[in-house]
Amino acid sequence: MTSSRSPVSPAPFEELLPSTRRALLHRIAVAQSEGRAPSLVAAVARDGRMVWSGSRTSVDGHGPDADVQYRIGSITKIFTAVLVLRLRDEGLLDLGDPLEKHLPGTAAGGATIAQLLSHTAGLAAESPAPWWERTPGELRPELTDVLGSEPYLHPAGRLHHYSNPGYALLGSLVEAVRGVSWEQALRSEILQPLGLDRTGTQPAHPHAGGWAVHPWADVLLPEPSEDLGLMAPAGQLWSTAADLCRFAVFLAEGDERVLSAESVAEMRTPAVAPEAGGWDDGYGFGMQLARSGGRELAGHTGSLPGFVAGLWISVADGVAAVALANATSGPMCGSLAADLVRIVADAEPRFPEPWRPLPEVDEHLLALTGPWYWGTHAYGLRLTAERGVALAPLRGIGRASAFKAAADGTWVGLDGYYQGETLRVVRRPDGSVSHLDLGSFVFTREPYGPEASAVPGGVDPEGWRGI
Repeated sequence: MTSSRSPVSPAPFEELLPSTRRALLHRIAVAQSEGRAPSLVAAVARDGRMVWSGSRTSVDGHGPDADVQYRIGSITKIFTAVLVLRLRDEGLLDLGDPLEKHLPGTAAGGATIAQLLSHTAGLAAESPAPWWERTPGELRPELTDVLGSEPYLHPAGRLHHYSNPGYALLGSLVEAVRGVSWEQALRSEILQPLGLDRTGTQPAHPHAGGWAVHPWADVLLPEPSEDLGLMAPAGQLWSTAADLCRFAVFLAEGDERVLSAESVAEMRTPAVAPEAGGWDDGYGFGMQLARSGGRELAGHTGSLPGFVAGLWISVADGVAAVALANATSGPMCGSLAADLVRIVADAEPRFPEPWRPLPEVDEHLLALTGPWYWGTHAYGLRLTAERGVALAPLRGIGRASAFKAAADGTWVGLDGYYQGETLRVVRRPDGSVSHLDLGSFVFTREPYGPEASAVPGGVDPEGWRGI
């Protein structure tokens, strides 16, 4: 069955084409059948709202829709990372701070907050036995029970090694700095502002039950559902396809009530490559990063006994997808969600924003546009919105960046090689423009022009010549 329920009814032009809707339903039907999932639900958001949801088989005798809860496992880590970034943005901590500064007394106090967020602290992947996902959290009342006697497996900062205990530490960090429980902070700082009313630490009707499917027979075994205690920030949450679509929109666009667009973009920025797989996959702050079908995706997969989940966002396409199933293994919900993004983005590519002229013209800025030369490399400078500029090679590939205007008349790089670097105009005593300085690189109007003093090392006085 399919369901078109959405947080906000889309305008007619935002509805998916019938052919796209059928392709989505076919893809989840194949995933449920081949993955042998008792039930599976998926949803797609486009340009800020949910535009499709679909499901296969039933929960409690009824076809699940986008408001039925499933456990989402490690997608919980994104929520925990948002709480930590909020503390950073409020000036209550720095990502370079060692954990010990804010949460003293752990055996991992030398790890920085950034390393914990990006799984580069060198901590073990799992807590000591017994298997924490099937064990009541009350059996691990202290962080020492989560970390064990030797928490470090690798030197801090050297490589990506996924660590569930690392996110338990981040949850305790939130509690130590906020002075409230991780769950209270989660509810008041993320769930309530974003309207995620069907997301929480405990299941609420209607919700799916978790099942194990026998690998060699079509029979089921119910899985336990434990409260994970201190490990909750690594994987506790229950949610719905509709709520996760709302959350995905926030992760793509930001929301000043929770976290700015700049900070969620930082979460989606690679902090490190994983231990295997090359640069096609990576990890930011609380978010997995991948390339699939030529597009960049950000999100997370998740699993706990009885459940698997996937959430992926393509910011460039304005498309996000969620897939949830109630089986311990079988359905590949991460791959499924990525395929749903691909189906929509390929079948119905995003319309570009219409070109419009700038609202005003600054003659001084306009005079800076056009060709500039770094040595003999030709670059073009063009104006962008809000007095910004963009600099890019005129031929081939090279160091292209966009810049935003600063209050002092300079520009700060937003991306690429020059991200964070300062671009400034250098003027002669009479006020005319001599050259551009970009992080000590000199750009002149002519290649090695006659004004030799602008070029480091000077210019041969005999000028250009033949052989």
